[in-house]
Amino acid sequence: METINNFLSGLIPYAEWIMLFLVIGGGLFLVIYSRAMPYRYFRHAISITAGKYDDPNDPGEVSHYQALSSAVAATVGLGNISGVAIAIYMGGPGVIFWIWVTAVVGMCIKFYSCSLAIMYRDQDSAGNLQGGPMYYITKGIGPKAKPLAQFFCVAGLVGFLGVFTVNQFTQTFMNVVEPDANLFTMGEFNWKLTIGIVLSIITSLVIFGGLKKIAKVATAIVPFMVVLYFISVFVVMFFNAGQILPSLELIVSEAFNFKTMVAGGFWGMVILGVRRAVFSNEAGLGSAPMYHGQSRTKEPIQEGLVAMLGPFIDTIVVCTLTAVVIILSGAYLEAESNGILMTLIAFEKSLFGYGDVLLMLIVAAFALSTLFTYSYYGTKCLSFLTNAKIGKYFNVYYIATITFAAVASVDLVINLIDLAYALMCIPNMIAVLYLAPRVNKEMNRYFKNLKDGRAQSRIR
Repeated sequence: METINNFLSGLIPYAEWIMLFLVIGGGLFLVIYSRAMPYRYFRHAISITAGKYDDPNDPGEVSHYQALSSAVAATVGLGNISGVAIAIYMGGPGVIFWIWVTAVVGMCIKFYSCSLAIMYRDQDSAGNLQGGPMYYITKGIGPKAKPLAQFFCVAGLVGFLGVFTVNQFTQTFMNVVEPDANLFTMGEFNWKLTIGIVLSIITSLVIFGGLKKIAKVATAIVPFMVVLYFISVFVVMFFNAGQILPSLELIVSEAFNFKTMVAGGFWGMVILGVRRAVFSNEAGLGSAPMYHGQSRTKEPIQEGLVAMLGPFIDTIVVCTLTAVVIILSGAYLEAESNGILMTLIAFEKSLFGYGDVLLMLIVAAFALSTLFTYSYYGTKCLSFLTNAKIGKYFNVYYIATITFAAVASVDLVINLIDLAYALMCIPNMIAVLYLAPRVNKEMNRYFKNLKDGRAQSRIR
């Protein structure tokens, strides 16, 4: 594992510089190219998600809300709790500012990529309607771009594993319960192995039921876990109200810390912020278009607007709340190890000594929802590389890696996923930027019709 970890650590910087250029540079280009139009229709996006424009006769498998819930279930997870802690641990509070920047830009990337997922849907070998990067690459750019789609899918076979989620949940359980001290002694390795096996069994009961079962479970879990987490965070912030503004000020001031720039760590902090933001909300990664491509709609722009809400919920709201709790509690100055331990310290200190137990329950909900939804992405990647029949076997491989992740080191897991994400981001962003003019044409048509319809409604 140490040899693999060292190898991955050497590869990551090269891929991440390319990812930085494509996500931030490409994302800023899309914001300007769209004239910031998607942001202006934020309220309209909420109306679409609420079902105001749903038509049960439209093609697709799930509603706008179910598609967003499934995508958010995959992103609102341990990346928001543990990922934020890792970012602050490695780069300080200033990293959060660059996570915000990436999230705002990421909203526009999600708009374009998920609009493309509807524009270029295609049937798989089983005759089922599918959407995602591999389809808008091959249908939008053309058959000559198929190697780009295949490259995305190969990277996805690693990137779409639930290894980070399992690893961080296991670390949470071991830190909170301390089983060797409180229960019969099994040894740390055996406890981790047992946790991995239990998670494998629970996950298999859901993911072998297909997309509709995953969407149904995700729709039930996501509101519950988000509300419970919000309540916990707001309680912490209520009892530490005087520290909220100083915490936010610290984030902004540290983001432009002159000493950091002179020391040569500024761009490292920016890259870390981009890396953790991409891990958190998956903007530019190409995962969300796979779920949003299954929505029941004929309007690509509607789905793009719905998808745009994902990074806002996931990063602007949830990640910020986590960061503020970590900073105002002073936990970022105390944690001696990478991972979720920092967040556990923050919650335990701020919620009368029982916050770590509450966080463990929240983490369990986050972990399970992410594990349920991520398998679908990998299945689609393997199906594209082979066929729909063989693609289902990804779930077997997926379940097996859950047990591995429970006993692996956090550094190995982070490096593995970071590299896979960077490699997936490259072909997806190339396709999104290449096809952006076609989305703009569709966007102008949709917003013109929307304005004309509203105008006529006012006249009537």
